[in-house]
Amino acid sequence: MSAKRDYYEVLGVSRDADKNTIKKAYRKLAKKYHPDTNQGNAQAAERFKEATEAYNILSDPEKKKMYDQFGHAAFDGSGAAGGAYGGAYSRNGGGTYQYAGPDGTFHEYHFEGNGDMDDFLKNIFGGSFGGFGGATRSSSKGSRSGFSGSGFGRSGFGGTGFSGSGFGGSGFSGSGFGENGSYANYSQDGADVTAEITVGFDEAAFGCEKVIHLTENNGKAVGKALKVKIPAGIDTGKSIRLRGKGNPGINGGKAGDLLLKVKVASKPGYERKGMDVYTTVRVPFTTAVLGGEAKVETLHGNVLCKINPGTQSGTKIRLRGKGIVSMKDKNQHGDQYVTVQIDVPGNLSEEAKRKLREFEVACKKGQQGVA
Repeated sequence: MSAKRDYYEVLGVSRDADKNTIKKAYRKLAKKYHPDTNQGNAQAAERFKEATEAYNILSDPEKKKMYDQFGHAAFDGSGAAGGAYGGAYSRNGGGTYQYAGPDGTFHEYHFEGNGDMDDFLKNIFGGSFGGFGGATRSSSKGSRSGFSGSGFGRSGFGGTGFSGSGFGGSGFSGSGFGENGSYANYSQDGADVTAEITVGFDEAAFGCEKVIHLTENNGKAVGKALKVKIPAGIDTGKSIRLRGKGNPGINGGKAGDLLLKVKVASKPGYERKGMDVYTTVRVPFTTAVLGGEAKVETLHGNVLCKINPGTQSGTKIRLRGKGIVSMKDKNQHGDQYVTVQIDVPGNLSEEAKRKLREFEVACKKGQQGVA
């Protein structure tokens, strides 16, 4: 059996490299030698295992300190450091799993003892993924338990994460994860994917069907066109879930979901607040003074509204049931609130001005008579 290479040499970093440098070096090697992209390549699998083992040690301050002092003897049960640390390392279950998605994107899931998994995974996935499903792994020859509990859970690692000896034996054994290199003996659900969709004001109010094409940042289409049903009453910020349209699973794992975050486009003259709609109507000066009717546009057609005599600018009229339908109850609608704005006449003829002056005088006399 050939002697193990120095971990710093494996990752190609200096002995005083910081944790970030070590991580970058490992990710580069893991992506290059990942089993998914090097199927049947035993040398690549060995390099991948070797780099992962090196990273597990050098990324942990305590393990790195032991390695700097005792070398490989700190973890293989030999030498002065023999049992001082090797067994503890196996029971801690430290390890790394990588997944190269169908789009070529490389994701790394790393855990160390009691680390904060939620924060670490958020840093890796960012805003592009809405979550990730559970993973299961069958026991591999030569390993004690592999993944346990529920494996990957939506809030980090469910169950107890990795139990027993982690990846079997003293961390890594044989030529892969377990003696027989059973890297492929587990299944993992595909990750959920999030995207945005913009729908028209009326489309959101009444519902519709849209055909969408997912694209990458460079505008290149991804996958086939999808038909999406937009439910009536949906609002900005809501999401539509398309089950099984996310990233595919691995080894029989179910595909993730596609989450479409909705943005409702604006409509001139309309403002939406929940299920209610707000508009304005302009009425002539004489209608506001004498009373009458005004035609008001609604999402459900035009209606005639009664304008009471002496209506002031800014008066609100409530049209019951002329708002947005409820997503929970199709028989329930919001209301439409109409703000009255009074048109002030302009470019009056001399005769019109004379009549208005007479109107003004008459109003003043009427006020004095009341007084």
